[in-house]
Amino acid sequence: MKYDVIGDIHGCLEEFQTLTKQLGYKWDSGLPVHPQKRQLAFVGDITDRGPHSLRMIEIVWDLVLHKKEAYYAPGNHCNKLYRYFLGRKVQVAHGLETTVAEYEALPVREQKIVQKKFIDLYEQSPLYHVLDDGKLVVCHAGIRQDYIGRSDKKVQTFVLYGDITGERHPDGSPVRRDWAKHYTGDAWIVYGHTPVQEPRFVNHTVNIDTGSVFGGKLTGLRYPEMETISVPSSMPFVPEKFRSID
Repeated sequence: MKYDVIGDIHGCLEEFQTLTKQLGYKWDSGLPVHPQKRQLAFVGDITDRGPHSLRMIEIVWDLVLHKKEAYYAPGNHCNKLYRYFLGRKVQVAHGLETTVAEYEALPVREQKIVQKKFIDLYEQSPLYHVLDDGKLVVCHAGIRQDYIGRSDKKVQTFVLYGDITGERHPDGSPVRRDWAKHYTGDAWIVYGHTPVQEPRFVNHTVNIDTGSVFGGKLTGLRYPEMETISVPSSMPFVPEKFRSID
């Protein structure tokens, strides 16, 4: 099987449509379908900050749960939205407010449909996907070699938030170690979470979050070809979001 792994979309539907078309997908049915049966894999954070979070939920739910033709690994924003939909107390900030505003603008009946779809999508998706007989791992913020095959709390924290130190930057975002520099595995780890201006290849890892929602690009990685394709963002450029983790 051949895959196209898509970086953090954050509600950037227009960029997602443009990118998938460039990757050869047809949208005739209202969903991206590849004539050669390539499958999409999402590194999470499909919602928040961008303009079309709820439409992205519908598309990914349809592809992953209804058609069973794609893969989705939840991100930290997905986890927070999941907790919000469960009625838990979460801070409606850091991007969640845009998704909540879209949600609250819907009639109650439509709210319940979206809520159920996202809860089902989240609950039925693993923390990360091991594909191509173990040669490819798709996850949100990365994964250590010794964590592959595990799904305990420590692994959950790592794949959702990265290798966090417990410290925070002045803007409140967590300080993260550059786990990719120490990765020695043979499997390709394809992930997002930390915006970089260009796809970042380190050892057998690729960060494809090129900050679409911050005015960068939306990037897809073609596997096993290991080629990246990016489309420019329509959003305003926010340079401070592209923090180096070196």
